[in-house]
Amino acid sequence: MCGIIGYIGKKPATPFLISGLKRLEYRGYDSAGICVLENGALEIIKEEGPIKMLEAELANKILNSTIGIAHTRWATHGRPNKINAHPHFDCQKKIAVVHNGIIENFQALKVLLESEGHKIISETDTEIIAHLIEKFYVDNLEKAVTETIKCLEGTFGLAVMCATEHKIIVARRGSPLILGIGENETFVASDASAIIEHTQQVIYLKDNEIAILSEDGYSLKNINGELLTGETQEIKWTIDEIEKGGFKHFMLKEIFEQPKTIANTLRGRVNNGSIKLSVNLDPKKVDKIIITACGTSWHSALIGKYLIEKIVGLPVEVDYASEFRYRNPIIGPNNLLIVISQSGETADTLAALKEATNCETLGIVNIVGSTISREVKSGIYLHAGPEIGVASTKAFTSQVTSLILLALYFEEQISGEVDRELINELESIPQKIQSILDNAKEIKAISQNFIGSHNSLYLGRGINFPVALEGALKLKEVSYIHAEGYPAAEMKHGPIALIDENMFVVFVVNHGPIFEKVISNIQEVRARGGRIITITDMDNEVIKKLSDYVIMVPSVSEELSPLVNIIPLQLLAYYVADLNGVNVDKPRNLAKSVTVE
Repeated sequence: MCGIIGYIGKKPATPFLISGLKRLEYRGYDSAGICVLENGALEIIKEEGPIKMLEAELANKILNSTIGIAHTRWATHGRPNKINAHPHFDCQKKIAVVHNGIIENFQALKVLLESEGHKIISETDTEIIAHLIEKFYVDNLEKAVTETIKCLEGTFGLAVMCATEHKIIVARRGSPLILGIGENETFVASDASAIIEHTQQVIYLKDNEIAILSEDGYSLKNINGELLTGETQEIKWTIDEIEKGGFKHFMLKEIFEQPKTIANTLRGRVNNGSIKLSVNLDPKKVDKIIITACGTSWHSALIGKYLIEKIVGLPVEVDYASEFRYRNPIIGPNNLLIVISQSGETADTLAALKEATNCETLGIVNIVGSTISREVKSGIYLHAGPEIGVASTKAFTSQVTSLILLALYFEEQISGEVDRELINELESIPQKIQSILDNAKEIKAISQNFIGSHNSLYLGRGINFPVALEGALKLKEVSYIHAEGYPAAEMKHGPIALIDENMFVVFVVNHGPIFEKVISNIQEVRARGGRIITITDMDNEVIKKLSDYVIMVPSVSEELSPLVNIIPLQLLAYYVADLNGVNVDKPRNLAKSVTVE
């Protein structure tokens, strides 16, 4: 969602701030701004729209300041416009604040501040923070920020500057912030991608921690003022990994990276037909598994349910994290809560994790050092590398791969046996995905028929019902074409009323015991004039006769079929969006990491 970048050192700050903002664009935003301390005064420059609008405004200014903060905003409180853009001032323009998160009690604080004479000019919750700091400020910015955050309810990642102090104060509760440690310079950012070209040494702030950045370095404290020793970690990926590498969009690059990223997820975890996972739990003591996630991660969780129940025989519940936290879930001491999040910072998933106070917890995340990775008792890192495209692709297949590994690990630990044929087949999946990618041009040709289309249905059965959901989500996210995913048998219970000659219907059909059932569903669509695209592993004359377009995938075991079936659906969504002229990497209204509720 919103992005933060800050710099203090010996060099002009503005170039660092602008380059950092550009690295954060993929998170989604509607306005951007910077603040620097120039000649003893804070100067804020901000603009609605893309960063190039901000750059155009900066082109007429000479800014030599060596300290500054900047922000890309994704609107929550207040419309997307210049007034609501960050940074925000206090009344005297001596305090400047950038903020990620949501302040839940901002209306009450606004009434209090206005009663004391403060002039609030924006619609945002963030401006309240600047005025609160002004209220508490008596020649000590650190103390004023500390007193302010004690008043705040909700989530925040803050970076604050004052006209009379050459420092940046940083605070975090529920919204990610990291410090980047360079040579004679220090950075703060909401995302490592903003600073990776300058340093790979980072400190991940924890909730209710405050960092004081100065020309001499940094110090770290808790909310009570006690000094802390932050643990410095090294970012393992490089700047090359967050570049497009010759692809038109990050999304396409990440789709094509999946043979490598799945291999990375498997690496070191399969050894002589046995599964090796460094998880701190005893599967024999688990009597039920609950998986919670949001968006694409929720679809991988549904696949995980099929996998674990079939391979292990344990009951599995799957919940949207946004619902789980509000329904008083029943969690027993012998339950395992699995939380799935690419970023490891998803607000609802983090909140769901906090419900699990009396059971084992396991996180499946991509970002090392993220909040979820630190809060869970056990974890599985995806090792998929940075995912820049807003629409998740490679993280999804790595999540599914991790869930297959987890199911096989549980099977082996509980029964002493494991399906070695399935393990061997799993290791061949990268090559099979590559064979689909090698024929991407055929899928691009099919996607041209979607131009002008407004609605579509995605239908699958069993373990491939979640694949249909994910395929539909991808099309919606990046092309803005309405799409719904359904179990194929449920089509007759409503969606069939929508089918006509203008409706595309995408079927996912694999060999297996319900093959004939899905063929019947295809015939029902055909009889009503719907245009049919079939993803299948079967060279079947009936399918060819009934379908307008057939996309072949390699034949694999049912448990692994989501990994091959999703690839054509990702490519289809990408090519349809690109042919329709959509900015695939920055779809409207969406953010990469949803760090607010």
